[in-house]
Amino acid sequence: MRWPRPNRGRRPVWFDDFASPIGRLVVAADEEGVRHILFDRNRHGLPSGRSAWLRSPPRVVHARKQLEEYFEGERRRFDLPLMPIGTPFQVLVWHTLATIPYGETWSYGQLAKVIGEPESARAVGAANGRNPIPIVLPCHRVIGADGSLTGFGGGLDKKATLLRLEGALLVEEKKPVTGDLFG
Repeated sequence: MRWPRPNRGRRPVWFDDFASPIGRLVVAADEEGVRHILFDRNRHGLPSGRSAWLRSPPRVVHARKQLEEYFEGERRRFDLPLMPIGTPFQVLVWHTLATIPYGETWSYGQLAKVIGEPESARAVGAANGRNPIPIVLPCHRVIGADGSLTGFGGGLDKKATLLRLEGALLVEEKKPVTGDLFG
């Protein structure tokens, strides 16, 4: 994955939407990289300024193609320029998500240790929940310390589908949400 430097100036944002095995997805990018992947229902709502976005399938065709390859089981790593915007801590968490191997899961506590902030599992969880580029930055691979599925912007059903697709776990065998999720 390529991580260009953010340019905070106002630039056109192009998008396209398409059907996927987890429902309709919207991919949005500007000239620097992918900014958003949105589910049909997003826990945190739509990004501000969406009315200024321009539908342009050719501008996001590479991202769409790589997502389709992922859903077909033909792609395990994405090679896209990414431009998520967030706080320095959020961006650190999101960069680290990209290192979680396909088919594996980490707990929030494990992720906190990897970024060098072992006491920040809850903050890691909050940053994970604000990930603007899910799937490509695989926040679905982060689960509770007890192995339970926990929050996901597109819903737990979509998280379970993505983990099944990757063979990361047998979701039916996992425990319900109980105890400390962040350890």
